[in-house]
Order: sequence, then structure tokens, then C-alpha cells
Amino acid sequence: MRSGLAKGAADMDKRGLETLLAVALAAALAPMIAAALPKSRVPQVVILILFGILLGPHGLGLADTASIQLLSNIGLGFLFLLAGYELEPRLLRQRPGRLAIYGWAMSAALSLGVVAGLAAAGQVHDFVPIALALTTTALGTLLPILGDNGMLEGSFGRHVLAAGAVGELFPIIAISLFLTKRNEYVAIASLLAVVVAALVLAVLPRLFGDARLRRLVEQGRRATAQTTLRVSIVLLLVLLVAAERFGLDVVLGAMLAGMVLRSWLRKIGADVRPLEDKLDAVGYGLFIPIFFVVSGMTLDVTAIVRDPLRLLAFLILPYPAPDRAGAALAAGLPPRTAAAAAGRNDLHHGDDDAAAHRAG
Repeated sequence: MRSGLAKGAADMDKRGLETLLAVALAAALAPMIAAALPKSRVPQVVILILFGILLGPHGLGLADTASIQLLSNIGLGFLFLLAGYELEPRLLRQRPGRLAIYGWAMSAALSLGVVAGLAAAGQVHDFVPIALALTTTALGTLLPILGDNGMLEGSFGRHVLAAGAVGELFPIIAISLFLTKRNEYVAIASLLAVVVAALVLAVLPRLFGDARLRRLVEQGRRATAQTTLRVSIVLLLVLLVAAERFGLDVVLGAMLAGMVLRSWLRKIGADVRPLEDKLDAVGYGLFIPIFFVVSGMTLDVTAIVRDPLRLLAFLILPYPAPDRAGAALAAGLPPRTAAAAAGRNDLHHGDDDAAAHRAG
């Protein structure tokens, strides 16, 4: 019996290694293909997802999602760690944040009305989760695209970050509070517990002293120690585990980890560029591409082909949502810049499915 178990474990390890090889090859080819396409601005994210569809069980069946699901989840965590790191909490109290909140509320009301009509027509069964999913924004997906094009600076970048953060956090909070199977007071307590944990971690550097912590960071960020990178990963995993244990979406824990990390580095006044480069290298170089490829592997292409009209409906539905370009226009940005913000709206559909899956 032991030999049979050992053989089964060896087969699983072999299958996982083969899947990882296929995913790593897709991740390596994606930027080359994006660069080779003539006059094309196709994001690498799209190519990675297409590779996942090709490799997955609904394509060639060459890869097994279960064998690398943990690495994919870490990639998701890194994606939103970097998103949370880019976000300044005080931005939500300023004009961009207020406009984003108003816009999201309008989007939620509009989505609830439209999806309720679809539910009455028999097109959807649980209209509240779907309506909330339509208000989500793929901030983690947008950041590398906007960053590569130098669009995160200035007024436009601040409005995009505010709208993206609200579009990620508010649906997660709403789902955690209103769509949970637990008692509503337990859900509120769980949410508060994770937020309090993040606040405690944010003030933790004061126990060590800024000067001592700065010296530790400067001494351990090179050579084999890589102290700052290791501590950042521990911080990410702590809040991911906390969110998971309290029954919350891990995206919330990852974004809070990024915000805590930013507050740490701001307090001690250390040079952040080396750490930012390392986080980008580990995240975008390894874990985040795995997440996008695995996301493509989980897409049920057969179901989409079987009911294309439903897919078309959900591709069109998010466009009326006013929180994408409305906030930018209300802030007085040039119409062309605001139109660019609206054009980014089509990139958040992938997160709609993910949010709907989490809500279900």
C-alpha cells in the first residue's frame, strides 16, 4: 500500500512539474509574441490567458490546474500586493477617492437594476452576486499595462488608482457582508479582525525604532540575506492566511499587505527602489504570469460557445457603469484622457467572472 501511495505521489509531482514547465514556457513566450505583433498593443495579460485556454482541460489538455493552484494563488496575492502598494489610503479621502466612491455606488445601483431584469427574463439566477461582479475593476491587471505606458503619474493615474481600489475593495466587502452563509455579525467581526490585524502590523515598526529598522533594511537588502524581500513575503502570507481563516477574499488581505508595506517604508524613510525592483522581479517574473495562465486554463470555453448570447450580454453590460470615465470627466480631465479611461473598462471583465465565482 505504501508503495502505491508513493507511486501516486511521484506521479502527481511529475504531473505538477510538467504543468509548471508548460506554464513557464507560456510566460516566457508571451512578451516575445506581444513585441513581435506588428503595430499591436495587445497586453501580455491577454496572451497569457489565451495560452492558458490552449493548455488547459478545455483546450489541448496538456496542463493540470490543481497541481499548481497554490502557485497561482500566490501570484494573485503578489498582483494585489503590488496594487495595494501603489495606493495611498489618503487618496480615498481626496477628490479622486470621493468621485470613485460615488461612481461605484451609481454603478452598483445601475447593475442591480439591469441584472434584476435579466433575472426576471431567466438569464441569470443570482442577480445580486452578478450585479456586484459587474462593478469590479481589475486594478491588478491594469497596473502593469498602465505602468508600462507611463500612465500612473499625474491626475489621470491618481483617478485610475482611486477608481480601481474602490472597484476592488467595495465589492469584496459587500460580498463578505451580504452574501456570506455566516451570521451577519460574525461576518462584520471577521472583516474588522483582518483590518485590525493590518493596522497592528502597520504600527509594528515603531517597536523597533526607525533608525534601527532602517539600518537593518540597508544591511540586509543585498547579497544572500534579502531581508526586506523576505519580510515583505511574510507580510503578504500573514494577511493572506488571516483573510482565508476569517472566510474573506484573499484579495483583501493582499491589498492590505501592500498598503502596510508602503506605510512601513514611508515611516523609516529608506530607499525603496531596490525593494520595488525585487518585488516586480519576483511577482511579474514568476508568480503573476502563473496566475494569469491558470486563470485561462479554468475558463470553460465549451460553455461559452454553447451560449454565446449570454457572453455577449456580459461583455456589453459593464460599459454603462459610470465609475470608469465619469470620475475622470467630473475631475476636469481632458475628454480624450477621460475617453482613454473609459477604454480601459473592457479589461475588467476577467475579474467579473472571478468575483462571481467568489460570491457563489
